[in-house]
Amino acid sequence: MRFRTSGKGLIGVDITSATVKLIELRRAGGTFQIESYAVRPLREGAVVERRIRDMGEVADALRRAVESARPASKQAAVAVPASAAITKTLTLPASLNDDEIATRIQLESDKHIPFPFSEVAFDFQRLGLNARYGDQQDVLLVACREQDVRQLTDALLQAGLTPGAVDVETFAMERAFEEVRAQLPTAGNAECVALVDIGATMNAFHVVRNGRITYSRDTVFGGRQLTDEIRNRYGLSLEEAGLAKKRGGLPEDYQTSVLDPFLDTLVQQVGRSLQLYYTAGRKHEVQRMVLAGGSSVIPGLAERLAQDSGMEVSIANPFLRMRINPRIDVQTLAGDAPAMLTACGLAMRARS
Repeated sequence: MRFRTSGKGLIGVDITSATVKLIELRRAGGTFQIESYAVRPLREGAVVERRIRDMGEVADALRRAVESARPASKQAAVAVPASAAITKTLTLPASLNDDEIATRIQLESDKHIPFPFSEVAFDFQRLGLNARYGDQQDVLLVACREQDVRQLTDALLQAGLTPGAVDVETFAMERAFEEVRAQLPTAGNAECVALVDIGATMNAFHVVRNGRITYSRDTVFGGRQLTDEIRNRYGLSLEEAGLAKKRGGLPEDYQTSVLDPFLDTLVQQVGRSLQLYYTAGRKHEVQRMVLAGGSSVIPGLAERLAQDSGMEVSIANPFLRMRINPRIDVQTLAGDAPAMLTACGLAMRARS
């Protein structure tokens, strides 16, 4: 089974542990126009570590998102977690065409893929001639278990969408980060940027250079821990605690007894990830930090990270340069933007 390619009017669908997010982009000249988008919550435990555990809950949430967004297109793209994908750069004879490359990969699959080829979904991309050998070409191979692809495409089908592309989360984030990087003052493509994606249950520390993620580290700690602490301390439901975290209105002791300890832990973890990046022998210095994910907008976080790291810290918004359909609430979109990088990167595969 090969990964499918995308067509026109693509919807990016990101399924995380806390929400289902979708956004529809259409190419408009040299930029994109946002045609529709929606975010819908998931019950706790429906998705665990980016794996769907309750298909019914995920499909229902995705259906509700589709009903809310009312996208013009039905073609959708999803992404497998980076941890579930294998990526390798192969060196093959330059004379091979696409069919011959596919056959070669199949015949030599035991060298590159650690599970039976009959269980594999794969795709490849030519990267051009090898820098050292002119008669060889570099080919990027991406593979994962077919069951991982089928689970995601089943969720799309149950929501009334048509699977148009299956990507890898890392590639989608790189694509969306190009929009973010273009907004940074004096940021060149060769500059090292720490992209910190803070979700509900995990935070992912990436270093991006030359448009590629060159280092990643995941830590099991996210905004859900803060929500749970609010819920337990003040006797609120999960939904009430989540709203209070965003809108405020909590007792006077919230800052010192709940928020500050959470921020201390998160800042320490990001600092630890940065230390490990250098310990791993990385020579390029990280020069600035960009926050993404639903928990990146927690009050005081960006300021604390800037103080701790000595870097400029900003919050990602991949939509600033894009046109927006008038029927979309711009303020709501801006509030959700930091959490939409993966969905945005998937939808950016749309063709003109």
